[in-house]
Amino acid sequence: MRQNLTTDAVERYIEASPELLYDIVSDVTRTPELSPEIVKCTWVKGATGPAVGARFRAINSVGRGRTWPNWPIVITADRGREFAFSRTEPFAGTLEWRYRFIPEGTGTRVVESYTVTKPVTPIGWFFIDTVSRLKDRAGDLRCGMTETLERLAAVAEGEHIS
Repeated sequence: MRQNLTTDAVERYIEASPELLYDIVSDVTRTPELSPEIVKCTWVKGATGPAVGARFRAINSVGRGRTWPNWPIVITADRGREFAFSRTEPFAGTLEWRYRFIPEGTGTRVVESYTVTKPVTPIGWFFIDTVSRLKDRAGDLRCGMTETLERLAAVAEGEHIS
């Protein structure tokens, strides 16, 4: 069965400032604390922090536990408002991941989303379906985003209190 990915978003209110939330999310070295699918992230090619054009290396792990690298590029770095990056993988298309920070009351509404800008190829779906055994990739990504925002809330609210 061929799966389809297009776009999705989840959101959560977090009792922390937009700037603190941005600082946590945009420090990609902290991504393994937040995302259930990321094992490690490091800035590469001279990048030391979030800036448009900065690249980082991410190590992903899903499904049957195998890992693979990808090299995203930051496409939006607007402190306290939005952090976004694009990642392209051979056969796996291009996804843009975005975090928006919207002040609300004494905290922030965080919206995490992805948009597929270049679709996964049939070969990519073969690997996703049969090798990784991910039969509902859109559902997996949605669950991952929900868990990421839950973890972000725990981290940010802990740092906000400190």
